[in-house]
Amino acid sequence: MGWIIFILATIGWHVGMYGMFKKAGITPWKALVPLYNTWCIIQKCNIRRIWFYLQLIPIAGQFITIWLTIHFVMQFGRFSLVHHALTVLFPFVYFPYLGFSKNESCKGVEGIQHYRKTVVREWIDAAAFAVVAATLIRTFVFEAYAIPSGSMEKTLLVNDYLFVNKMAYGPRIPTTPLGFPFVHNTMPFSETTPSYSTLLQLDYRRLPGMQKIKRNDVVVFNLPQGDTIVNLPGFGSARPYYQLVREQGRQAVWDQYGSNIWVHPFDKADNYIKRCVALAGDTLEVRDGLVYINGRKGDNPLFTQQTFVVKTNGTPIDFDNLLADYHIEIRDDGEGEEREQYQQQLQESFANSHEYILALTQNDAATIQKLPNVTSVQRYVIPVNPVMSRVEIFPYDSAKQWNEDHYGPLYIPAKGATIALTQENISIYRRLITMYEGHRLDEQNGQYTIDGKPAPTYTFKYNYYWMMGDNRHNSQDSRFWGFVPETHIVGKASFTMFSWYKGVRWERMLRGIK
Repeated sequence: MGWIIFILATIGWHVGMYGMFKKAGITPWKALVPLYNTWCIIQKCNIRRIWFYLQLIPIAGQFITIWLTIHFVMQFGRFSLVHHALTVLFPFVYFPYLGFSKNESCKGVEGIQHYRKTVVREWIDAAAFAVVAATLIRTFVFEAYAIPSGSMEKTLLVNDYLFVNKMAYGPRIPTTPLGFPFVHNTMPFSETTPSYSTLLQLDYRRLPGMQKIKRNDVVVFNLPQGDTIVNLPGFGSARPYYQLVREQGRQAVWDQYGSNIWVHPFDKADNYIKRCVALAGDTLEVRDGLVYINGRKGDNPLFTQQTFVVKTNGTPIDFDNLLADYHIEIRDDGEGEEREQYQQQLQESFANSHEYILALTQNDAATIQKLPNVTSVQRYVIPVNPVMSRVEIFPYDSAKQWNEDHYGPLYIPAKGATIALTQENISIYRRLITMYEGHRLDEQNGQYTIDGKPAPTYTFKYNYYWMMGDNRHNSQDSRFWGFVPETHIVGKASFTMFSWYKGVRWERMLRGIK
C-alpha cells in the first residue's frame, strides 16, 4: 500500500510540474526528467547554481529540492504559509492545481520582487527550519537516549544520558514517516495517544554506514516483541503482550485488554539498549552463565555484572561504607524499591540471614572478598532443572530445558543462509519466517509449507543478532524474546554526555561506551 501511494504521489508531482513548466514558458517535457527539472527551476528563478549540486547530498538534498520548488511556487504569486505548506506536504495535489487551473498563472521573477516577509513570518520560517533541521539530525545522525533501568549495569547506569550514533551502521529510512516531531511513539504528556500515523508505510531501507555491527558493540534497537503491547501502567515491556498470550491464551487477553492493545509498526516499538554478543552466522551457547561463540569462550566486558553469593561471619555488610570507601554502589533493582526490600526479595530462597545475593562486577567481587567480615564470595549460577524448565525463556519450549545460565547452542541466522526446517528448530525460527520476513508458515504431519509451497528448507532474507544485558541476571534480553533482525537496529551507543544519581556523576561525563 505504501508503494502505491508513493507511485501515485510521484506521478502527481510530475504531472503538476508539467503544467507549471508550460505556464512558466519552459518546455513542458523537461519537467518529467529528474534533476534536469530542478536545473530548469534554478535557471527560471535566478537561483545560484551551487544549489543544484547541493541537492545531490544524501538526505539533506531532498529538502533543498523542496526549497527550490517553494521558490518556483512563489513565481505563481503564492507566498502564504498555507501555500508553502501545500508545496511541502501535498505537492502531488497542489502542483496539478497550479499547473492546470485557469485561475493560476506564472508571474515570473518580477512578480516577487516587491514581496517582503513580515516579522511574524520570519519567525515562523525560522522555527520551521529549526524543526526540519533537528528532525533530520535526530532521524539520520544521532539521538539522545536516557537509560531507564539497570539491565546494562555497570557499563551503563540508570539516568545515564547518552548519544546514539545512527551513522555508524547506516541511517534507517523511516518506515513510518508521518508523525509528531521529537517523540517516539506517544504524544507529549499523553501515554494513550500515538504520535504517528500508519497512513503511509514504507519498506525497510538503510543507507550505507561507517561500519558493520561487531561483537560486544552496545546497540540501540526497536524491541522485537514490542510490536504489540498492552498500553496500561505496569504492562508494556514490563509485562509483554506475548507473555500474557502464552500464559492466558490470545482470546482471553483480547477479551480483557482489547481496547488497550496497541499494534506498533516495528520502527515505533520501544527502544532498547543491550550488548550484541553474537552476530549473524554465529552459534551461541551459554554455559554456567558464560557466553560461548562458535565453541569458544566469548569476551566478558569489564563492567559486566553477575550474581554473587556473599557470606559473612554474622556481621552485616555496610553498604554505605562500600560506596564511600570502595566506590562500590549496590543499587536497588531499578524499579524504586528500597535496598532492604530488595535484599529481602533476593534472599527468599536462602535460609541464612548472613548471606547476601549481590549483582557485582568481577572487580567488585574481588574487593568485597577482602572485607574483614566476609568469609566467601561465590558466583551464583542458575542450575539446570528438568522439572522446572523456564517456559518464559525463548523459544518457550519446555523440552529444551534452557534457562538464563544454560542456553543453546543456537544458530544466529545470516542473510542468504539456508537451514533445514525440523520439529526441533521450528519453534526457534517460526517468528523470523512469519513476522520479520512476512511469510505464511503452515505445518502438517511434520511437513512445512511457506506461502503454500512445500518448504523442507528456508533461506533467510535478513541478518539477525543476539543481544544481552551486561547485568546478566537482571536483564530482559534475547534470552527472553529471541533474535533482533537488522530491520530493528537503530544505532550504536557512542558516549555518555551526562549522568545523575543523587547528584551529578562527574566521572561519567563525556565517557565513551565500551
